[in-house]
Amino acid sequence: MKRSAPGPVALLFALLSLPASATTLWIKSDPHYTPAGFFDIHICHWPDRPNFYLMLFSTTRFTEVEGVEVFYPDGRPLAPIDMNRYRIVKRAGKPEKHVFITNIALPANPPGGWYRATIRMKDGSTHHARDRIEIHDMPMATGLLPAPDSMNIPLPAQLSWQPVAGAKHYQVFIWDKWQGGKEIFKSKILDKPRLILPPGLLQRGGSYKWRVHARDVNEHVELGDFNHGSLSPVVLFTVAD
Repeated sequence: MKRSAPGPVALLFALLSLPASATTLWIKSDPHYTPAGFFDIHICHWPDRPNFYLMLFSTTRFTEVEGVEVFYPDGRPLAPIDMNRYRIVKRAGKPEKHVFITNIALPANPPGGWYRATIRMKDGSTHHARDRIEIHDMPMATGLLPAPDSMNIPLPAQLSWQPVAGAKHYQVFIWDKWQGGKEIFKSKILDKPRLILPPGLLQRGGSYKWRVHARDVNEHVELGDFNHGSLSPVVLFTVAD
């Protein structure tokens, strides 16, 4: 059984806040959904690489899918989705779902408009999905508090950052360095640039890392889960005993 590599791909999967499988929920008015699965494209701004397309296809019918081809708005081929790299989602009482993710560097002048995916099934049938892309550049979150490399600070009650131009939603990720860098918290989608920390999440004497994902929309009928997202650099802080 193949799985996507750990590290950035695993984080990427966490950022997506994926909707329910299109196999059990086919929303005809939403062009991202087909009877075969759910298709979406994001433009991502990360601190360690140039902007890129994130192409995604999720399905419970993974054994039936032959391949997924993605096309620019003018019909030119963009790239296939790599069917050998995926994450497995297991949900109580629901079919297992595979989420296929492929990253492609943005061209010099990426076109806006409706991107299209053709999903080819092993029985010879095809399905078509669409996602609309608006081209713009979303800045990364800045002004993160606690600030980078803050040492021996009082136990914080919240994390905050400056509003990101063009962002309407945020998500926060926290890791515990004393637990081998384990992710200990992933927030729900936030509408304000702050997170009130759950009581007991952070401990005195602890060492933590955190970062912010900003997105312009959330589960939009044309733009998908989000159109453009940015990811802040990781921020380290320690809490006084």
